[in-house]
Amino acid sequence: MTVPEWTRLENSAIIYPSCKTRKYASVYRISVCLDQDVIPSRLDEALKTVIRRFPSFRFSIRNGLFWWFLRRLENEPAVSNPGRLESFDIGGNAGYMFKLSCTGPRVDLDVFHALTDGTGAMTFLLSVVAEYLKAVRGAEIEYGKWVYDPSSEPQEEELEDGFDRFSGTKGSLDSERKAYHVKGLEERHDVLNSLGVKVSVEQAAAKAKELDCTLTELLCAAMMVSLQEVRARDKRRRKSPFIRMEVPVNLRPIYGSSTLRNFSSYVYITLDVTNGDFSLEDAVREVKYQKRLYVQKSHLTRRIAANVALEDNLAIRCIPLFIKRPVINIINHLKGDNYSTYTFSNLGNISLPEGMTEYVKDVHFILGRTRQRFGSCACVGYGGMLNLDFSRKIAEDDFERCFVRVLRAAGIWATVRVPAEPLRPASGSASSERAVFSRSGLIPKFLLSI
Repeated sequence: MTVPEWTRLENSAIIYPSCKTRKYASVYRISVCLDQDVIPSRLDEALKTVIRRFPSFRFSIRNGLFWWFLRRLENEPAVSNPGRLESFDIGGNAGYMFKLSCTGPRVDLDVFHALTDGTGAMTFLLSVVAEYLKAVRGAEIEYGKWVYDPSSEPQEEELEDGFDRFSGTKGSLDSERKAYHVKGLEERHDVLNSLGVKVSVEQAAAKAKELDCTLTELLCAAMMVSLQEVRARDKRRRKSPFIRMEVPVNLRPIYGSSTLRNFSSYVYITLDVTNGDFSLEDAVREVKYQKRLYVQKSHLTRRIAANVALEDNLAIRCIPLFIKRPVINIINHLKGDNYSTYTFSNLGNISLPEGMTEYVKDVHFILGRTRQRFGSCACVGYGGMLNLDFSRKIAEDDFERCFVRVLRAAGIWATVRVPAEPLRPASGSASSERAVFSRSGLIPKFLLSI
């Protein structure tokens, strides 16, 4: 296939560059822990081999006159020095919107969310790890859902903008009210506190079956029950009665897309505690019925269509980016995070080829520092265990402790690790290589595209 020299930034990703600063960016980390220490030079070779199969990862974000756009990179990526999970300089990272690093037996992939969502990033990282294991350990890899053959040809569908393709014709946005927010002693901008919780899939699945819900619904309900306990201890007189969870939804299986770019939306699940608190069983019922309503294709399409219509509105499109960016940032600051109390993102269960399972000991997923919400939780299942990695910008860990108690009261034993496995102190420095772009056929539409 022919990889375009430039492409539009997909609709859901527009918010990320508008809010990016030196101290904050929507960045997340996916980690794979192997059975032996990783050789950085061999990992770098695997990265350079696999990147050819993932052309969507070879784009860098650029400022146009009216909108941001993605421009193809010609230089090769390189394994970075390990560091904290935080905003990084894309220009100083050879233009790439991801950083691959390793420490001991662990391989970490830090991703700026404008590049792709968790599903796309997990597929890329596991494909790199598979190539590394094939070259260094002689692993025999059977390629499939999470692991792509680097010698195969990229597909056109993997580069498509799913929001543009499936936006529908008419849409509307839901009206939301301000949610309850947990307050605490906020850490410095370069501090991200974390806590890891590991639970048995078997135990959690048994409880979910008893309550007639999915694992995501059970965990979401347990978090909301924990948040209402934190709220009950909150001494503030004026506090919202709405405990609202933001739950990202992978749209690929719903719409039949195989894109490796951002293609996820979210649903808001709300508990109104005005008239009293919910038990876990009552919370599960609320979560189950709300989530199943909001993830219906018709509901999601209506929201996608409304967001795409805003982006395509001629009056909005013609506003210069230097005006548009602060306006989007202000709107997100005033409304975006105010609508939800917490974020819970579940990537689901990772099933690897048999040739990899003997070498891959664990998989983790953790979200970076938030702007206004106090924290978030990311979950991934592997090897019969669920890894829940909590991250927060405040010092207090009351919520996480409540959550562990709720799980144990429900008969689900939880093992706690502080800090979470994927985080560590910074060491080394970022790459100083600069981005190199193709110069063939450059025309002003790069900058003037609306």
